Amino acid sequence: MLMPGEWRPEHKLFPYQVGFTSPPFDFDAAPSDFLRMCPETVGVHGWMLHVPDYVHGLDQRKQNFGLLDDFVHCMSRNGADVCGQVGSNWVHACGLGVEGVRQHCEDLSDKYGIRFHMAGYAIVDALREMNIEKVALNAAYHWPEWWQGTVRFLREAGFDVVWVGNFHDQGWFDSQEEVNKQRWVFDGDLALKSFEYVADKAPQADAIVINGMCNFRTGPDGLPQRPLHLADRLESALGKPVIGHDIALYWRIFKSLGLAPATPHGQLLRRL
Repeated sequence: MLMPGEWRPEHKLFPYQVGFTSPPFDFDAAPSDFLRMCPETVGVHGWMLHVPDYVHGLDQRKQNFGLLDDFVHCMSRNGADVCGQVGSNWVHACGLGVEGVRQHCEDLSDKYGIRFHMAGYAIVDALREMNIEKVALNAAYHWPEWWQGTVRFLREAGFDVVWVGNFHDQGWFDSQEEVNKQRWVFDGDLALKSFEYVADKAPQADAIVINGMCNFRTGPDGLPQRPLHLADRLESALGKPVIGHDIALYWRIFKSLGLAPATPHGQLLRRL
């Protein structure tokens, strides 16, 4: 006996099914954050990429880019409708360029019959959706090699990056090594302080982008939270859109599902 190769709608656990993948050694918040915004008709599943010697090197992303094919294939066999790739650096590390990444996402989507979106390209779609031309980049914990790749990618996509700096550049830490020791989880008050710093440096920016999947201890009892949870508060304080790679990826997935979040956060998600 063989299981059927395709899922019929009546066999799915949820009418809408979403798969997320994260880089190796990251217990990722995306499945939880996304699900908490969703109607009850949406189910979410996660897949952690497996690279035994992974140390977050950009070269390792390029070498293991093919794992994304495995991820989408597996999710398609399990009835997912949309897949999201977490990790903003993969789009510039792969060397395909903006158009190459767009085409790669299209090709994987067509190959497996589901929609596939990468966080690093979702930010491009999101900025275009909001008619943003000038952006300032809060590079957060990303060290120079990482955020420089993001800047190149955004500029290749046609955006004017008017200012960029990470938490060390902004003066909150004495060295990049001190930033790295935080393991991407930072004190809650740094969120507003860092965004106000960037806004002051780039008053001409139409929007502020925050790189990667930064976490701030802004939740109950100091629970780490990503920019998604802070978007309304930050946008109110700054008077302009705040878009993180997490927010952009969730927006793109909702758009492919043809749904709107039950509890949106920030201007971008409220456009759905």
